Amino acid sequence: MELRQLEYFVAVAEEQSFTRAATRLFVVQSAVSAAVKALERDLGAALLDRNSKRVLLTDAGAALLPRARFALDAARDARDAVAEVRGGLSGTLRIGTLTSIRIIDLPAVLGEFHRRHPGVLLRTMAAPSGSIGLIEALTDHRLDLAFVSLPGVRPPGVRLIELTRSVLDLVVPEGHPLAHHHGIDITDLAGLDFIDSPVGYGNRSVTDRAFAAAGVPRRVTIEIADIGTGVAHVRHGLGITLLPRFVVAGEPGISVIPVTGADLEWPLSLAISDDRTPGAATRALITLLTETTT
Repeated sequence: MELRQLEYFVAVAEEQSFTRAATRLFVVQSAVSAAVKALERDLGAALLDRNSKRVLLTDAGAALLPRARFALDAARDARDAVAEVRGGLSGTLRIGTLTSIRIIDLPAVLGEFHRRHPGVLLRTMAAPSGSIGLIEALTDHRLDLAFVSLPGVRPPGVRLIELTRSVLDLVVPEGHPLAHHHGIDITDLAGLDFIDSPVGYGNRSVTDRAFAAAGVPRRVTIEIADIGTGVAHVRHGLGITLLPRFVVAGEPGISVIPVTGADLEWPLSLAISDDRTPGAATRALITLLTETTT
């Protein structure tokens, strides 16, 4: 049994596809298939069910998966220990990001990390399904850590490190009947057409929770994946929205109004898997982020 075989098996199990596993590992699919078959021969058991539309684990594969991850983590920790003694980290760091994360200067943070640890390859992924999609990728071990916004109860399987917070304000176009207000109660927003992110995004969760808690019905007529475009949608008269203050600061053609009577705090956190010990590169990025945001 070789570590490479375990690595390929884990990749196929997590991706539920030989093709996606090969893409993730930067190898040809035939190499992945051959390594898994060799592992099955060594163990004398089928590990994967290849007869379904998705590649699924057999009972033997399900029993092996956590132990394979443990072995790979132990090998990673051994490499990290030697690399730290030699003065440099190596490996790949898989990072999940939100589609808009302007509240912190992520390119600057990642640039500083790269300067400190040039031997670490940084790979970023933005989930089209928002924070919920990033959490799924994290718990499936397709990511090492992720920037998420998860108001309310922490989802199972992850640990959250809060980085910062922002308040959501009402954003309306200039000339809107509400534009002259210096503050508005959430109960006065019933029956209006809203622009918002899809379900699963952190800001959508904050807003939905606030309206539900106040017993105020709300209708979302336009959904946008990038909150950075929310101001433009409002400016062109397509509706009103609630956006974090860091998105709307200094934008022309709109009025920004604080909303009272509701909890509209939008948290930004770093999420890591709860069932795996973070590697040295992950720990180094966490340290850098906490230094930068505190």
